[in-house]
Amino acid sequence: MKKISKSARSSFINYGIVLVFFIIFQILLSMGRLSSSFSGQLIPICTYVIMAVSLNLVVGISGELSLGHAGFMSVGAFSGVVMAACMQNVVGASWLRLILSLAVGALCAAAAGTIIGIPVLRLRGDYLAIVTLAFGEIIKNVLNCLYVGVDGHGLHVSMKDAMSLGMEADGVTIINGPMGALGIQKLSTFASAVVLVLIVLFVIQNLVNSRSGRAIKAIRDNRIAAESCGINVMKYKMTAFVVSAAMAGAAGALYALNYSTVVPKKFDFNTSILILVFVVLGGIGNLRGSMIAAAVLTVLPEMLRQFQDYRMLVYAVVLIVVMILTNNRRAKDVFEKMKDAVVGKIGYRRQTNE
Repeated sequence: MKKISKSARSSFINYGIVLVFFIIFQILLSMGRLSSSFSGQLIPICTYVIMAVSLNLVVGISGELSLGHAGFMSVGAFSGVVMAACMQNVVGASWLRLILSLAVGALCAAAAGTIIGIPVLRLRGDYLAIVTLAFGEIIKNVLNCLYVGVDGHGLHVSMKDAMSLGMEADGVTIINGPMGALGIQKLSTFASAVVLVLIVLFVIQNLVNSRSGRAIKAIRDNRIAAESCGINVMKYKMTAFVVSAAMAGAAGALYALNYSTVVPKKFDFNTSILILVFVVLGGIGNLRGSMIAAAVLTVLPEMLRQFQDYRMLVYAVVLIVVMILTNNRRAKDVFEKMKDAVVGKIGYRRQTNE
């Protein structure tokens, strides 16, 4: 028998880590050994693992800095909630409604990624980061003004207020502007979240190890050399960007369907930076590291809750120590671009020497 390749071995190790994580915590849940606060973190952990792995496809594999990943998450979250609400009286099985909601969330986020990616991916460096940051803020503000309801005649959408939806008496408001999505039926389960993590890993790892993945990495390493070899730069950058957006949309739908209420404010600039922190601390281009960093840093604030006012200080110290120990040069470059993007957000015109 031929020996298993290094990339295949690494992929199977990642699958094994996820399965071991599921088995251990499923046993602890059945034995009642997990606290309610920690058991409530299991689905968010899986969600942030998906977000970190999908963003690493753009930042680590493609070499582009995106600061609007939470925007795709919000598109998937609210489109998934609308789909679940519309199918509530049509599809009886909750697992089937969850699958449909995840699929719709992924498709809507992929469509948004395509629309945004066409102009954005023609930019480079700081400019791309600033534009993706602006996209995330625009999506959040649009959702703050969005009202969606459903009745016997179908969906009703308004950007004014809930009264202008013009629904019948039996109509239900799904998205109520800045109050977000209300009365969500919880469909997400720990098992479905783990299955989604495995699917996302399968898609991204096969993409990275494919011919398209090698072309994406060639563009990252030397764009001019890749173009001279006949590689369509825009095509492969769009592939990575749209796949990443679709995975983020599915994660957003999974996240939203785990709560009874979801507000647009949750998917702001800080969430995008948090996901980027997962990627940087786990290692730029290292999918396994992103998974571990997302899981650890999601539960770390809860573990430090006993320190009350000092827990976020300890959390910041842990981040600084990890950055010093890893001394990742590419991570420093990412944070430099991120700093420039934030400076651009507040309207400061940075002077450069060319």
